Amino acid sequence: MADTTANNGGAQENAVPALNALAQYCKDFSFENPNAPRSLQPQEEGPQINLQVNVNAKQLDQADFEVDLTLEGSATVGGKDVLFAFELTYSGVFRVQNIPQDQLHPVVMIECPRLLFPFARQIVAEAVRNGGFPPLYIDPIDFVALYRQRASEAQAQQGQTLS
Repeated sequence: MADTTANNGGAQENAVPALNALAQYCKDFSFENPNAPRSLQPQEEGPQINLQVNVNAKQLDQADFEVDLTLEGSATVGGKDVLFAFELTYSGVFRVQNIPQDQLHPVVMIECPRLLFPFARQIVAEAVRNGGFPPLYIDPIDFVALYRQRASEAQAQQGQTLS
């Protein structure tokens, strides 16, 4: 018969990894429609949509992290006339437990923004719609690719510093 009693070391090793969202909130939001009502008139050409995505995190205590997902975007016509512009920082506090130290950074920088994204996307879509335009539904973001890109940029920058 197998020994079912676990010592403290065994309990730690068998602990289930967990990622819990403790809070989600709109930290900062701005929507501009600078050329209204002219911008609301039918346009001859479709708008150019520009979008920038950024993820930042800070550790609040041993297991809790605040993660900021920042979406900045604009729509222009003819490369100059701004139809609308927005900036949203949507944040969450996450508790990360029983994740190996070498996997902690990717979990915080990939999985946490992945959980925040649908809510941020909806805020942007509703703001654009409330600004008089069709809602802007941002395509899903590959946070793994974004993480890898930022990691390679940081590595390249570190290599330049050492040279």
